[in-house]
Amino acid sequence: MLLRSAGVCFAMLLLATLAIVPVRAQDVPGIEICTVEKTMERRTSCLQSNVDFLQKTVTKLNLDHQQKLDAAARQIDALKTTVAGLQKMLGDLQATQAKTAEDVKKKQDAPPPKDAAK
Repeated sequence: MLLRSAGVCFAMLLLATLAIVPVRAQDVPGIEICTVEKTMERRTSCLQSNVDFLQKTVTKLNLDHQQKLDAAARQIDALKTTVAGLQKMLGDLQATQAKTAEDVKKKQDAPPPKDAAK
């Protein structure tokens, strides 16, 4: 029971300490509503901040998409190479099969050897 009350006291002390410490606001980049600003300078600054944020976002997205396109192009090139190799292999197999079929046909059309008839 003593440990439990000590834990509660510690939590209360921690919360009280955190409540005393001033919390600073952080400027989180993003789109702001600039129409609430009263002065022209603040409104202009707000709009410029929005423009900067959008330009950074577009630049980042362009870079990300270009990397994806480059990766896709490399993958397409690898697949083209694989298809070319498979086509060559298929051609070689078809040529071998045609030659084998031709050899079998020649053996069937050839007259039997004279020694085999005796």
